[in-house]
Amino acid sequence: VQLVESGGGLVQAGGSLRLSCAASGLVFRTYDMHWFRQAPGKEREFVAAIRWSGSTTYADSVKGRFIISRDNAKNMVALQMNSLKPEDTAVYFCAAARGLIRMNLDDVNYWGRGTQVTVSS
Repeated sequence: VQLVESGGGLVQAGGSLRLSCAASGLVFRTYDMHWFRQAPGKEREFVAAIRWSGSTTYADSVKGRFIISRDNAKNMVALQMNSLKPEDTAVYFCAAARGLIRMNLDDVNYWGRGTQVTVSS
């Protein structure tokens, strides 16, 4: 199984970025797909998830600014990030799991290697 993130980079506060995650080696449509992030010196935290059914959920810190979507035909999940803030700076990880995962990271089945997002003030 491989999850490969792309789309990270450097952006000014207030700007936008779109992250993508390409999945292979798994029955993508049967997994709940997630984005997590980890800032330097901090624990990895939940950002957003989209269930196999298409329902979505977001961390309070990104609600109204980020949008998660999936394309089962292309085995891809995306995270549209708008109105970015310096505190959004982190490495963003794509993850696949059987079920919605917010806290119990050990229950994630597969992780990507991450993509860096840096928001300058």
